[in-house]
Amino acid sequence: MESLKPDWLTSGLIDFEYKKYVLLAYLQRVREAFGRVELYPMLSDLVFHYRNLLTLKENKSLMGLAFPKELTPEGIKNLELTYRKLVEDDAVMAELESILEFSLPRIKSSVEEGSEVYEFVETHCEITPVGLTPLYTHEGYLFVAQPPEPDTYIYSYQVTMFDQENSRGLHTRLIATETKSLANSYEQMKRKLIKDNGALPNPCVYVIESKVKVPLDRTLVPIAKRLLIKYVSKAA
Repeated sequence: MESLKPDWLTSGLIDFEYKKYVLLAYLQRVREAFGRVELYPMLSDLVFHYRNLLTLKENKSLMGLAFPKELTPEGIKNLELTYRKLVEDDAVMAELESILEFSLPRIKSSVEEGSEVYEFVETHCEITPVGLTPLYTHEGYLFVAQPPEPDTYIYSYQVTMFDQENSRGLHTRLIATETKSLANSYEQMKRKLIKDNGALPNPCVYVIESKVKVPLDRTLVPIAKRLLIKYVSKAA
């Protein structure tokens, strides 16, 4: 799905009716995706745009910084990166404020709609460790499944730390797809992983099962990753 450009507000024609058309067309595509229970990347994009517009509204002095800029002839001649603003017009700024007032509540409403879908899926997911959990939980494997479907998607995971507020991220990589059965339980899958990867002789393994059928890559895996981060953070 075509996303809304980061600079959609100030790029191209600065016209209320035109920007209104661009935004409403985008939000219609978002609603259609949410109707298919597809959350990503649409939900994160919406949150980005909402926060961006809110910042511009609360700090109007930043509005000018959002405009595209071009290199002046003087800058080219002097080999200096000096810029001039393309737009310095009170009428244009008033038009932008009208676009902001129209856009913010509608994007907020779409964020809330996506959040409701997210919460619905999350409440129907269950995370459990497979076997004994070692003390080191920042690296291991994540099983993602949607019973009664037999497919189990196996990801390696590694928790990454960010300096700002000790926030955590999660890097994952799909390494295998297994068919769960009486002869091939989650415990058996774990034993195979240990056998094939000597670098992790006692890995941390979690399984996240969804009780509702949702798109894997666009919904379940992103939610599973967030659930795993919260679970590991509490255990740390």
